[in-house]
Amino acid sequence: MTYLAVILMVIGLFFLVVGSIGMLRLPDVFSRAHALSLTDSLGAIFVLAGLAVYEGFTINFLRIVVVLLLVYLMNPVISHATLRAAYRNGLRPSKEEKNDD
Repeated sequence: MTYLAVILMVIGLFFLVVGSIGMLRLPDVFSRAHALSLTDSLGAIFVLAGLAVYEGFTINFLRIVVVLLLVYLMNPVISHATLRAAYRNGLRPSKEEKNDD
């Protein structure tokens, strides 16, 4: 079970690192938030699943599962509300196009 927990956590860390790179590389707040919300959700879910597997069936397992469910349900809602507020306050998506020829 320890190996499965480590594999799940490494997968989660991979997604979190990819999200961090997306924050640095993308041009505007909307692109950055889109990349970060997707990878952050997956990364947190995999890391928390790895922690739950590592913990075994205890009271801490139930706590981790509750946090996992809250992350799964709340992260898209929070991302949407944040971006909607940014749009209503005058931020607009970038119009620049990049060609990677």
